[in-house]
Amino acid sequence: MASTSLTARFKQSVTPASLRAYLAEFISTFFYVFAVVGSAMASKLAGYELSIVVDCCGLGDAAADPSSLVIVAIANAFALSSAVYIAANASGGHVNPAVTFGMAVGGRINVPTALFYWISQMLASVMACIFLKVATVGQHVPTNTIAEEMTGFGASLLEGVMSFGLVYTVYAAGDPRRSSLGAIGPLAVGLTAGANVLAAGPFSGGSMNPACAFGSAVIAGRLKNQAVYWVGPLIGAAVAGLLYDNVVFPTEAPDSLRGVSDDVGV
Repeated sequence: MASTSLTARFKQSVTPASLRAYLAEFISTFFYVFAVVGSAMASKLAGYELSIVVDCCGLGDAAADPSSLVIVAIANAFALSSAVYIAANASGGHVNPAVTFGMAVGGRINVPTALFYWISQMLASVMACIFLKVATVGQHVPTNTIAEEMTGFGASLLEGVMSFGLVYTVYAAGDPRRSSLGAIGPLAVGLTAGANVLAAGPFSGGSMNPACAFGSAVIAGRLKNQAVYWVGPLIGAAVAGLLYDNVVFPTEAPDSLRGVSDDVGV
């Protein structure tokens, strides 16, 4: 029975609609990673040029760092909002293995489909970083790093909390029991990611996305501390999915405060 069920689920994962979903994930993840990693590369280049100017005035290069953080946070917010929006109708707009894992744990997608999503996302991230490295004539591809004041455990906790907030927002934005949010849902997801980068970027890199962290690390040849960007986000995503569907907004439980069932838009 188990093998029959697994075969049936695998067949569901290779239908034409599923293949279109994987392609949509690849395209959206590619452009998301391109924008995020590209903005980090551009901000470092601009920061270097700015530091030359301010060094002449005796101010040092401290002024360049806050602006770089803001640039990357804005790029993250805009890119993720757009990537989620363009892929939402085809694949759900995950753009992130942690989101996919949270959806699988919550029973929104089956395991074989989640694995194919992961392959599409990881491949897209690596390809985007390769493109950036080739297009910029070998310029260094930045990776997520942990601040010297942080431990790996602390950074993983930060990534987990940020991923919890991100995946919880994804669940809320895509909840069919709510009224149609249109483009507001993807925008809320993007703003959550941008705010998290501003809050924790200097400490852990503010990744929240194992695919993005993996792709840049592979191309840069620096895989140190990769576990931080997988363990924390996956655990945070799983907790968010379980909490949203089973505790905060259970599927068919009546709303005791309003006296209505959950299938009414909120």
